[in-house]
Amino acid sequence: MNESSASVLELLGAGAFGAVIGWLLYYLNRYRSGDVQLADIVTVVGAIGGGAILALFPAESELFGAYGIGLFVGFFGYLATLMVLVSQSKNFDRDWFLDGRHKPPDAGHVPGPRVMGPEDEQLIR
Repeated sequence: MNESSASVLELLGAGAFGAVIGWLLYYLNRYRSGDVQLADIVTVVGAIGGGAILALFPAESELFGAYGIGLFVGFFGYLATLMVLVSQSKNFDRDWFLDGRHKPPDAGHVPGPRVMGPEDEQLIR
């Protein structure tokens, strides 16, 4: 194994790559439509430490360490972002994290697609 240490740019790149993968893993698991299957766990393990990742960032290297820190930051950063957004929302509270409960919309609030009016004509051009 090469004993030279990784540059700061390489470490930041590995960490940023790990953060993106961690963010996506949290997102995909959060919004799944079915029950957790064994294949899902295999997919997550493959994405986190599979052959392609180990080819990019050799095990026991500084790059793999930065990738692991990036995974942590991305995965839990997604959760922290959700926690901040839910805490600031008037329509959601912590029960949303358990089963998706939210407060009913205010009277007069009609959710749905936005209907374009004459003032939006400039956007079409």
